[in-house]
Amino acid sequence: TRPRVLKREGIIGSSPEMAQCMDLLAKAADTDANVLITGETGTGKERFARAIHENSDRSENAFVVVDCAVLPENLIISTLFGHEKGAFTGADRTREGLIREADGGTLFLDEVGELPVSQQKAFLRVLQERRFRPVGGKKDTVSDFRVIAATNKDIGAMIKTEAFREDLLFRLQSLSIHIPPLRDRGKDIK
Repeated sequence: TRPRVLKREGIIGSSPEMAQCMDLLAKAADTDANVLITGETGTGKERFARAIHENSDRSENAFVVVDCAVLPENLIISTLFGHEKGAFTGADRTREGLIREADGGTLFLDEVGELPVSQQKAFLRVLQERRFRPVGGKKDTVSDFRVIAATNKDIGAMIKTEAFREDLLFRLQSLSIHIPPLRDRGKDIK
C-alpha cells in the first residue's frame, strides 16, 4: 500500500520529533478516538487538531472551537448545551449549543485545563453518553461528535491538586500527542 499523504496546512518541520507527531496525527485521523494534544503555547496545538479533523472521516462536517479560557463560568453550560427561550434572564430566544453544532464533526476544546472543576462533571457525562439537555429543556438531545482537546497545562499536576478530574482526563486522552517546542527540534528551525 502507498503511504497516505496527510493534509497538514501550516504544520512545518521534518525532524524525527515532528515525524513522530505526524505518525500520531495519522493514527488519530484514522480513528474516532478522543485526542488530547499537549504542548507549550505556540507549538501548533490547534493546527494539529484541525489537521486531525481534515484528515478524518468527519472532515465534511463542522470543526467547532471552544476556547475554555474565555468562557465565563456562568455561561459554560448554556454555551455548550444550548438553551431554551426564557430559560434564564436574557434568554430571549432558543439557542443551539456548540456541542449540537459539532454533530457529525469535531468539538475542539482549546485550553481544556481552564475548564472549571465545577463544570467538568457535566461535560464528563456528555462525553460518556453523547447526550445532554439544553438549559431549560424538557428532553435530552443527542450529538455524534468527536472531541479533540488541547492544553499547555500539566494536567497530571492539576489532578493531584484536584483542579482537574482524573476521570475526565481518562475520557479525553484515548490518544495523546505531545508537540515539542521548536527549541527541542533544531532541525526544523530553518
